[in-house]
Amino acid sequence: MTRLMILFVVLFAPIGTFAQQPQGPQEPAQATEKPAQAATPLTLAQAEATALRNNPQITIGKLRALQAQQYVREQRSALLPTANLSLTGVDTESGSRMAAGAINSPILLTRAASGATVSQLVTDFGRTTNLISSSQFQAKAEDKNAAATAADITLAVDQAFYNALETRELVKVAEETIKARQTLVDRVGALTQAKLRSDLDLSFSNVDLSRAKLLLLEAQNNFQSSLAALSALLGYPDEQAFDIVEQGQGITPPSPEVQSLIAQALRQRPEVAALQFQVESAQKNSDAEHDLWRPTVSALGVVGVAPVRNPQIQNWYGAVGVNINIPVFNGFLYNARAKVADLQTEAARQKLMNLRNNVARDVRISWQDANQAFARLTVTQQLREQATLALDLAQQRYNLGLSSIVEFSQAELGKTEADITDTDARYRYRLSQIVLSYTVGAPR
Repeated sequence: MTRLMILFVVLFAPIGTFAQQPQGPQEPAQATEKPAQAATPLTLAQAEATALRNNPQITIGKLRALQAQQYVREQRSALLPTANLSLTGVDTESGSRMAAGAINSPILLTRAASGATVSQLVTDFGRTTNLISSSQFQAKAEDKNAAATAADITLAVDQAFYNALETRELVKVAEETIKARQTLVDRVGALTQAKLRSDLDLSFSNVDLSRAKLLLLEAQNNFQSSLAALSALLGYPDEQAFDIVEQGQGITPPSPEVQSLIAQALRQRPEVAALQFQVESAQKNSDAEHDLWRPTVSALGVVGVAPVRNPQIQNWYGAVGVNINIPVFNGFLYNARAKVADLQTEAARQKLMNLRNNVARDVRISWQDANQAFARLTVTQQLREQATLALDLAQQRYNLGLSSIVEFSQAELGKTEADITDTDARYRYRLSQIVLSYTVGAPR
């Protein structure tokens, strides 16, 4: 009679009664406990905004763009006049002449004078203009590179955010698995004490419980690692305790065809635009190098006074002049520079062609991955439902004594794997959508 009462209590007692008993998963949770720290709610939009504000790579991209704009000013300075002020004082053996170091032999005179010199480029037949255009295209390329860096960081943040969400869900799956297996251990232990189950059944139950504890430890470690990666991307030197907020998003299938996505990517990807500007910059630089053979016309004006002077010198001076410089021969230097510029231009064109091919490849791959991940959602959902049904049937058969603990253990293992696979499938599809949006250069 006593055994029948124990059997009745074990088989039909509410699961919640067993769940209130001390459970195994508390041990690993305590082992990884950290000092209490208030968790900061974090949405995906907040994470992206924080990364764009704090990540050093974003700042580097902006600084490089600002640096390129100063190169434009540097090249444009050649079109503006140059002015210098000069102060000269000379004490000499008055009336003596220089006898060495030069072909001419100017008179040396004691004097003190001040004056100004102004020079202005009149024309170099387009060379300076081409250099300015080249630097302007390079500045535009740096702007696009900064935008590409921002897109890369945003993608990395999105991936880290959803990785953290996924690993957190896997922690919950592991905790639920431990609760279920702890309940089974308690139930089988009671049956074993009543001599209704063998010690082998209890041993198998404890093995499954230990596996669930190991699964929890691994899931907790992965969650902490994902938080560390997310914190670093957001610009924090230390791991932050984020309470990641998942905002509901509808699951929509990917685009039915890929060619329009490829065309969109070639229009919108900042890397493609940056290389296009670099090709334009290289072409303008090549034109400027070819312009080296053209004459350069410049004007020069000087004016000044000499309060201390030899009587032979007037108290002021002034002159204007025009200089025309015509290249004739310089050891083929200009030819070599022009050839180098031409080769650099062609290399930039080939890099652009290669990038366009790679972008098309990446779009196709990410589109295929998104379609595969979307199709996987239905399969994993069915797998989870069937695994749940199989576990219920196996539990009923085991409770009725129609099957062994091995069959029930395999059903539990299948249910846990199905839960993990379905959770992974949901977040993998969201990540595949993010990657596809990134490869086509479109905001989500």
